[in-house]
Amino acid sequence: MPHHHLRPKSLALCLIIAAALVAGCSSDEPGANSSVATEATEKPVSVSGISTTPVVSGLSGALLATGRPGDPRLYVVEQGGLVRIVSGGEIEADPFLDISDLTEADGERGLLGLAFHPRHESNGLLYVNHTDSSGTTRVVEYAAVGDTVDPASARELLAVEQPFANHNGGHLAFGQDEMLYIGLGDGGSGGDPEDHGQRLDTLLGSILRIDVDNRGSGSLPYGIPLDNPFVNQADARPEIWAFGLRNPWRFSFDEQTGRIWIGDVGQDKFEEIDRVVATAEGAGSNFGWNRFEGDSPFDPQERDVTGGPAVPPVAQYGREGGCSVTGGHVYRGSTIPNLEGRYVYGDFCSGRVWTLGADEEPGQPVEITDEIGGPLGNLTSFGVDNGGGLYAVTGDSIVRFTAA
Repeated sequence: MPHHHLRPKSLALCLIIAAALVAGCSSDEPGANSSVATEATEKPVSVSGISTTPVVSGLSGALLATGRPGDPRLYVVEQGGLVRIVSGGEIEADPFLDISDLTEADGERGLLGLAFHPRHESNGLLYVNHTDSSGTTRVVEYAAVGDTVDPASARELLAVEQPFANHNGGHLAFGQDEMLYIGLGDGGSGGDPEDHGQRLDTLLGSILRIDVDNRGSGSLPYGIPLDNPFVNQADARPEIWAFGLRNPWRFSFDEQTGRIWIGDVGQDKFEEIDRVVATAEGAGSNFGWNRFEGDSPFDPQERDVTGGPAVPPVAQYGREGGCSVTGGHVYRGSTIPNLEGRYVYGDFCSGRVWTLGADEEPGQPVEITDEIGGPLGNLTSFGVDNGGGLYAVTGDSIVRFTAA
């Protein structure tokens, strides 16, 4: 049975960008919608007045930059197991956290994520996502005192075995509800051979939502929020908040609209950006992998998606744009007026950067690669500091977005 109705073509977005305009896809491309493409080209969007300023160089395998509550400095995750502090354009000599003996930068493995507790200033807690020597994903809580994390404070919350070495996800972040959200890929290989994306009995291929402050009942070192969508469903993991993801490499929350934005890395045709409200309305969302890649059918067996229609991407691009999407942030700062209310994302392989109006339906993304001085090589992540400043992480360096 054909499944194109599960991702309505009226919502399909063709987002291969030429110059500063959104170019329409040819009608014979999977999922193309001529009315959407025509509307986009008839109503061009222009975003100018943006530049980037170097912040720091000399990093090693940098994957993430973020602010620490109550601290104006940047905290940078290095894949090999260090969290470095950047101040005044310099890398401070002593690392904030060193778990290099617990992990190893190997392909898509290593120290992948960091999130500070919303009440970090009073409790000192932070959370990291890393793979261990066997490739198992581990989410661990630590406590910091001043500029140092106490290694003896480690409290493991979650351990998820990975069947293959790739698609570990690795991001984690707190929502406005003060719950910890954790992104996990489908377990790796290609095409999701074990169908993890559409299964609810595994944590893989999902975004999880847990309560780190309350253990609740049972032996788990965390609580299960009672409003998680599958709490009372047999044969489903209650930690799951959303699923149907291939490799959610970076997601973020827009605190103004209450939406979660997810950059999900594609297989071999499409890279996608997913967006749903991070409330009960969005809970239980199925983004379609591996029945869909982007808005196009992927599964040759034409099996149904779990639980009904899949949520289509709000944006996607093909191999002309790159090969691995890097999810970003909605800019809510005050120093770049032309970026206000726009989601900024890019591609690791091509270094191209786009923006998309946070409230546009359908969206009209604009490429700003030339505007900011050219491609950002090895674009691993975007980050936001405590003041709302927006950064791009490029492996060995960090740049800040500024008004031109």
